[in-house]
Amino acid sequence: MLSLLISIPFFGILLITIIPSNKDFLIKQIAFFSSSITFVFSLLLWIFFDNSTCNFQFIEYFNWTILFNINFFLGIDGISLFFIILTTLLISICILSSWINIKKQCKIYMILFLLMESFLVIVFSTLDIIIFYIFFESILIPMFLIIGIWGSRTRKLKAAYQFFLYTLLGSLFMLLAIFYIFFETGITDFQILNTIFFSEEKEIFLWLAFFLSFSVKVPMVPFHIWLPEAHVEAPTSGSVILAGVLLKMGTYGLLRFLICLFPYASVFFTPLVFTMSVIAIIYTSLTTLRQIDLKKIIAYSSIAHMGFVTIGIFTFNLSGIEGSLIIMLSHGFVSSGLFLCIGIIYDRYHTRLIKYYSGLTQVMPIFSFFFLFFSVSNLAFPATSSFTGEFLTLIGCFFNSTITSFLALTSMVFCAAYSLWLCNRILFGSLVSRYITYYTDINRRECALLLPLVFCIIWVGVYPEVFIDPIHLSVVNLLQKL
Repeated sequence: MLSLLISIPFFGILLITIIPSNKDFLIKQIAFFSSSITFVFSLLLWIFFDNSTCNFQFIEYFNWTILFNINFFLGIDGISLFFIILTTLLISICILSSWINIKKQCKIYMILFLLMESFLVIVFSTLDIIIFYIFFESILIPMFLIIGIWGSRTRKLKAAYQFFLYTLLGSLFMLLAIFYIFFETGITDFQILNTIFFSEEKEIFLWLAFFLSFSVKVPMVPFHIWLPEAHVEAPTSGSVILAGVLLKMGTYGLLRFLICLFPYASVFFTPLVFTMSVIAIIYTSLTTLRQIDLKKIIAYSSIAHMGFVTIGIFTFNLSGIEGSLIIMLSHGFVSSGLFLCIGIIYDRYHTRLIKYYSGLTQVMPIFSFFFLFFSVSNLAFPATSSFTGEFLTLIGCFFNSTITSFLALTSMVFCAAYSLWLCNRILFGSLVSRYITYYTDINRRECALLLPLVFCIIWVGVYPEVFIDPIHLSVVNLLQKL
């Protein structure tokens, strides 16, 4: 099943490569059909997933190279299951959102997204740390090209290079740590490494190397500089996949590899992680209040939400870690919806500056409904997915550190401040007719992009048990390592 999920986008790429470049509509159809089929098969993973075991499921093993004892080893548990489903869903939405506004080099654009889909499925399902690193870094290439070629402004090349160099430089430390582990143990199999104990000094140095790589990907303050710039310059679909999935690679790495392989060092550095997370939450929330670009507002708020995730992961209790996983899933839905809404008005009016918008409820009522819904979801309104995740995380954090939970709670106040201010500024009030004279509401294709995200946000918020049950035993198994 997992190799099929990886192969379907590659079959789509092969079909697209033999189609002439001027057949844009056919290329888009094949890309959307391939990604949709991949999404359907990813749902089968959920349907046939056994909630009663903490073992890895859908195991696939390929003997890649005998010389270095490195194998293509795939398998998923409850922690990785929903990351794969989120990836396949958002790739389909990204391709559909690019149906009209991507006109130049459409063939390469669709190939890059399908390639990214296969790479992401491998990242979230591989059980070999060398394979994980290879594809963890390979995703930089398609994303670099998407920002650099199809970016919206003249600074897109600078943003693309900044994104590439920041994340690549941080990952070099993880590569050195993986080499050390390989030469020390002779294996890179995650399940076997999970049974090996390193000395306390070795754990600390290896933990720091892995943490530096993952903290840049999350990103955590002070490694966050690349993210707002990359979001502003990227096309809408690039921002969606960057916020919805690529940021989760860092938090997934923290949860899957850092805590499992280096339990002593993870506990030892918990105060450091809590401090960095609280600073990220407060600092980026205050920074968000000062922004005038719609994309930068959502970008900085994403960093604050990722701070909640890292706090939940390092609470080392069931409630905190399950809450952090729900926040990651929720953030994929909510931030994607907000970026899509911003992309919709940017495609029409070609500006993201707040001062040019006011009173959109009078001329774009359907758009206003969606934007208001995603905004209140972003501030963790009850019955939305963000509320469920943040509530569980704060409960877990309270039992671990009362001061940290109190400081993290300030984010909810700041988030309400900038979310409500933003909605009030662009949705209500008088129309600014001297800037924009002609308005059109969202069409059926755009509604089709947003409705699945609305459904998922309400589903997780109202009935989270369906999502918590598959991850429960996997988290319990993870905690037994500590």
